[in-house]
This record gives sequence, C-alpha cells and structure tokens, in this order.
Amino acid sequence: MDIFKKNRLNNDCKRLMFYIVIAMATMLPFSYVVSSLLLVAGWGVFAYKSFKGFFEWKRTILDFPIMIFAIISFLSVLVSPDPAFSFYNCYNLVGRYVLTYYLVVQSIDFENIGQLKIFLTCISASLFIVVIYGFMQAFLGIGLTSEQIVWTDGAMFPGLKTRVFSTWQNPNLLGGYFDLMLGLMAGMFLMIKHKMVRIVIAILFCLTAFCLTLTYARGACLSIAVVIFVYSILYNRKVLLALIALAVILLLSDATLVDRMTSIFTKMDTSSEMRLAFWESTIAMILDHPLLGIGWGSYFMVYPNYDYYMQGNFIKIVHAHNMYLNFMAEIGLFGFVSYMVCFFGVIYKAFKAQVMKLDSLIKAMLLGIGLGLSALAINGLTDYVMFNTELSMLVWLFSGIVVSIYKN
Repeated sequence: MDIFKKNRLNNDCKRLMFYIVIAMATMLPFSYVVSSLLLVAGWGVFAYKSFKGFFEWKRTILDFPIMIFAIISFLSVLVSPDPAFSFYNCYNLVGRYVLTYYLVVQSIDFENIGQLKIFLTCISASLFIVVIYGFMQAFLGIGLTSEQIVWTDGAMFPGLKTRVFSTWQNPNLLGGYFDLMLGLMAGMFLMIKHKMVRIVIAILFCLTAFCLTLTYARGACLSIAVVIFVYSILYNRKVLLALIALAVILLLSDATLVDRMTSIFTKMDTSSEMRLAFWESTIAMILDHPLLGIGWGSYFMVYPNYDYYMQGNFIKIVHAHNMYLNFMAEIGLFGFVSYMVCFFGVIYKAFKAQVMKLDSLIKAMLLGIGLGLSALAINGLTDYVMFNTELSMLVWLFSGIVVSIYKN
C-alpha cells in the first residue's frame, strides 16, 4: 500500500474512532453492554489502523500516575480475601477505565471545532433523555418498582415518597451524573456568547437542576451548588443572582426538599449515622492495611470484620460512601495518591487552560469539565458514586478530552 493510501486509511480510521467515542459517551447513561461493545470496537479500529496504516501512540502527562495506579491496583489483588474475584474485578474495571482514557487520547484532538460541536450536541441530547425519563418517573411513576420507591428514612422524612433515578441504578448515581453535566453546562453558559445557544443551555440547565432536586441526593445538590457559587463569587458575580434565584424557586416549590437539605445541618438520620459508622470502619481498615489496602473490589468482603454498627451480614456494604476513604482502603495510600494525581491533575489542567489562547468553545468545555469534576470531588466526601462503572468511564472519558486538548 502506497503512502497516500495509508494516509487516507489513517484519517478514515481516526474519524471512525472519533464517532465511536461520541457514541460511547452518548450511550453510557443507557447501556453498559452497548458502551462496552463500542469500547472494544474503538480499539479494534485502532488495531486495524496500526496494522494497515501507521502506528501512532500519543503520550500524555498522566501516563506515569496512571501506570502506578494500575500496577498498585493489580498488586492489591495479592492481599485480597478472594484474589480470583479481585483480579477479575480489577482487570475488568481498571482496564476498562484506562482503555477509555487512551481511546479518547488516540482519537480526539478537537483541532476541528466541528468535532467539538458534534460531541457537545450528542451528550446534551443524551442528558435531555435522562432528564425527561426522570420526570416521567417522578410524575407518572414509570419505571419504578416497589423496592425502588424509597431510598431514605421514612420516619425522618415522612413527606418523601419517591426519589427518581432515571436510567441510572439509584438516585445518588443520577445525582453524580447530574453534577458532572451541570458543571459542563455552567461552563458552557459562562463562556459562550451566542445568544440562542445560551438560551438553550440555560433551559437544559434549569431542567436538569429541577430533576436533580427530585433525586433528593443531598450531597449531589450541595456539591454543584457550592462549586458554581464559589466560581461565581471569584470570577463572575453576574451569575450569582441567577443562581440564587433558581435555588430559591426550587426550594420554595418543594417543602420536602427544604427539609431534606436542612437536615444536613440539623438532623442525624439513619443515612448519616450509617455513613459515620462506615467511615470509622474504613479508617480501621486503612490503619491495618496502609500499603496495598485490602484488595481491589474487596470492601464488601472485608467490611463484616470491621462492622461496628450493624453487627450482621443481612446487608452487603459494597463501598465506604466516601471516595477518598474507599480508594485508600482498597488499594492503599500509594494507589490512592496515584489516582488522585490523575483526578485532580485533570481539574487543574481544565482550569489552567482558561488563561491560554484557545478557541472560546474549547475553553467553555474545559471550564465545564473542571466545574463538573470539582462537584464530584466534593460529593466524594460523603459518597462514592464512581463505584458505578458507567459513571467512572464517563469521568475517564472527560479526563482524556482535557488532557488531549491541553497536549495539542
């Protein structure tokens, strides 16, 4: 094959990989299986391109911490109570996250602003479907079963009958997804000047914020509010009044929401008590296993040995309800540091890009990703929503976008 045909093949494959990444980002809220198949297809195209065309591998600033994170995660399998399960869980999840990140890096550079517009349009459409289905659950009861009607303390919140979860597994996961997407939309609204586009973004933002309140996920609601409030105070106070007005409208429209949010500071319900108990148990795990942790994915197996609260095996506790403690417990302090270097390194690069000479749309998306990930970082203090595979894949996908743009 001559050089011109190889170049054409290379470009065609990269274009196909880009559309596969777009499809994967669009499908993550809806189907684990489809998004997994798309990930495999993307790497299949990359392999074909490398064999028939040119092998190209883009290195990134996160290569070293990602390598350390992956190595320690696999080493932690050796200390797991069930090494076979931990190994399966580790290669299936850590491998999936790393492959998602590098597929984005190898296929996207956004030198063509048209690609960026396609990406943002598709994930916005995906978000809109999630929001609409959430409203259908709240007001029509569609998709709810008797086991999914209540995710809260009925005695403490008697007025709370339904918490929506839309296409996600539970309300807290939906809240985490909304945190990420509300941050993205906030960044787009703050940076884009086109009037009609800003109106569309504002409408979708308000709909998403309203649907977020229907999850009654206290951590998610508070996290995104804090992030946008702090950003508005520091950099754009014009947005502050609009944010306050929206918050007041949402709170006045739902007395149960007011009770739910104020309970953070005034009440100790079973959810809060259990979180404190989980954290106490998790800290004990960390002190006993500081180097390699208890083993990737082993929290639910080890927790009964540190159960100071429920004293029984009738409920399987799968994570610590704290992102930071959970990572420290499962993969030790060094694994925790390597992951946090990746996570907060992406946030730092997303915000740092705001002082660089970039297209306004690229700056808007980077700001939005930075705000969304910051909200997840705060939410991680009281929950661990990224134990969900699809949400973690979305985070790694956005991380790949930030690093890829920053590199270029």
